[in-house]
Amino acid sequence: MRLVLDTNVVASGLLWNGTPAQLIEAAQADEIELFTSRALLAELTRILRRAKFAKAIAAIESSLDDLVLGYAELAQVVHPPSIAPVVLRDPEDDRVLACAVAANADLIVSGDQHLLDLKEYEGIPIVSAAQALSRLIER
Repeated sequence: MRLVLDTNVVASGLLWNGTPAQLIEAAQADEIELFTSRALLAELTRILRRAKFAKAIAAIESSLDDLVLGYAELAQVVHPPSIAPVVLRDPEDDRVLACAVAANADLIVSGDQHLLDLKEYEGIPIVSAAQALSRLIER
């Protein structure tokens, strides 16, 4: 199964135990394939630099750079095409959609309501981390 994880899911999965972490563990076990883009990796770096994540990063005894580089090595980096604007309330969400198209993804996994409200893009379902994990277990 080919997945594109929205940055909020990646950050959660890297920093805490829970459903997003289970998706990352599934990728580490070669049960799923993860895809990302340079733009999404840059966004991940920006998000993890926020002060509210400093304690969580310190607790896992890692550095921000190690987390981002580790994820970049785990996920395959694709070069998305430009797409017409879709998520007008949060244009950065379009990067996730473009990445999914470039990756020929089976699922887009997000906790972002703007994306979840779309339900799908170009035939690619947009689901929560719990829904993605459920689909993985059902396979």
